[in-house]
Amino acid sequence: MKTSLRTGIALATVLAAGLATPALAQSVPTDWSGPYIGLYGGYLDTRDDGAERLVFDRDFDGEFDDTVVLDGTTTSAFTAASCGGTAQGLTPGAGCSGDSGGIEAGVRLGYDLQFGNWVVGAVGEVSAVDAKDSVTSFSTTPASYTMVRDLDHTAAVRARIGYTAGPVLFYGTGGAVYGKVNNRFQTTNGANSFTEQTSEDDADGYQYGAGMEWKLAPNLSLVGEYLYTSLEAGDYVVRAGPGTAPSTNPFILPPNTAGTDIARSNGDFEYHGVRLGMNVRF
Repeated sequence: MKTSLRTGIALATVLAAGLATPALAQSVPTDWSGPYIGLYGGYLDTRDDGAERLVFDRDFDGEFDDTVVLDGTTTSAFTAASCGGTAQGLTPGAGCSGDSGGIEAGVRLGYDLQFGNWVVGAVGEVSAVDAKDSVTSFSTTPASYTMVRDLDHTAAVRARIGYTAGPVLFYGTGGAVYGKVNNRFQTTNGANSFTEQTSEDDADGYQYGAGMEWKLAPNLSLVGEYLYTSLEAGDYVVRAGPGTAPSTNPFILPPNTAGTDIARSNGDFEYHGVRLGMNVRF
């Protein structure tokens, strides 16, 4: 996680520094006050939680603090390791494919006010996103169980505060973000039935980051920025039912033969983003 953060900041810094060098040499008016509209695109690095796993509710009390045990024992049926990613086989030894980086593209609308060298403002954005966050746990049966969150789009409103140096504006930004998440479940267990109980697709959270904007002309600017996003993805619960499994199946052992509810231990969807964009000012 720390490596991903450092990588994102480093990429944004290198990109901004390289593009800012020729811009600083230009004689461009530095009035930043007024509205602007822009386009941007970028790369997303989803933040894998190495400690995440699937958790279970055997008594349907809404608390995912129960252990799924093997018949006639107190031994957990999920003593095998979990991983951040999608299973490539029935056991941890087969490995997991980690979540690949995502992409985004969007439009922004903002307004700035300049006070000497200081600039304050607000910006609203809508982004189309292609990114996922998945986790897998393995049972000793053996079988794999994977939950995936696919992020479809986001909308954000943030404040900006910056300082001008020639034609370049250095700024920090932070605010609220909403995301649309599609949840899905997959397993190699063909004996039990698996039915969605809850699937909340709305996600709310926050964003913060920093960037550089430099004027190529009085009404045209180039933007490079880094953003960290944290979304609370909402509840997603799948019930493992009897299916064709025998009565000794760990998911349907007494006292609850109706099944077991399954969820993720971490409700957050977190990622780092590096962007490049253009703004037109009015």
